Amino acid sequence: MENFSTKSLEIVLKNLRLAFEEYNKDTNNIFVRDSVIHRFEYTYALAVKYIQRYLELILPVSDEVDKLSFNDMIRTANEKDILLGNLTNWALYRQRRNITSHTYNIEKAKQVLDIIEPFCAEIEYLVEKIK
Repeated sequence: MENFSTKSLEIVLKNLRLAFEEYNKDTNNIFVRDSVIHRFEYTYALAVKYIQRYLELILPVSDEVDKLSFNDMIRTANEKDILLGNLTNWALYRQRRNITSHTYNIEKAKQVLDIIEPFCAEIEYLVEKIK
């Protein structure tokens, strides 16, 4: 896929990792915590778009990809071996993404922060597979 650049996804992943490293230096810093959560939000959103775009390029009937449910899109991506995890993992990422507007609640914020490492590994795998 010569014209399929992963540069944007690589940049947001790098920024998420940097913020998470800073957060781990001082887990009481709510500004950095909020930055990690915000960066997770847009990294997740971009990753889902990349999955969809990639599937549109490789599947025989690309116009059908936008009609796939989230679960079917993740299952198809898994069948194409571009995801490290499975639907269970991605459903968890999605669920955590959906609670990010409630991260003023420390417990909800912790739920998001708890999945940052595996999520980053997932995105690194995705980038390598679709390059």
